[in-house]
Amino acid sequence: MGAEKKIKSALISVFDKSNLEPIINKLDALNITMYSTGGTQSFIEGLGITVIPVESLTSYPSILGGRVKTLHPKVFGGILSRRELDSDVAQLEEYDIPEIDLVIVDLYPFEDTVASGADHSDIIEKIDIGGISLIRAAAKNYKDVVIVPSKEQYLPLLKLF
Repeated sequence: MGAEKKIKSALISVFDKSNLEPIINKLDALNITMYSTGGTQSFIEGLGITVIPVESLTSYPSILGGRVKTLHPKVFGGILSRRELDSDVAQLEEYDIPEIDLVIVDLYPFEDTVASGADHSDIIEKIDIGGISLIRAAAKNYKDVVIVPSKEQYLPLLKLF
């Protein structure tokens, strides 16, 4: 059996922030570095907790009306890097990419938007690209990254700490 791994950093980008506060407080208490986007970043800062904007990591702002926030090698490299491969670790160092050990994300409420009778342009904007990409990247690197893809997984996450 392998050694227990420690979560040192987390990427948090959620549409629905309900029940997120206990997770944020726990991560802060454990001195876990947090990276976040727009509304989630504001939520965390509103709790008086330090968070690093994803824009600071990527050196790019959220662009195209919020369509592109996390889709960047400094985010995905930190999630997908294989911690046991010296070549991956060396590339993280070369490009100043932090390892991301925990990804907390949810998807835009596409079905709810369709069911609400929203117009076509609003529906299209609820097709999530970044969120699903983050989920897939974290799942691909499941040996090194914990993925929390919905608020229904917050309690099981808290139980891990």
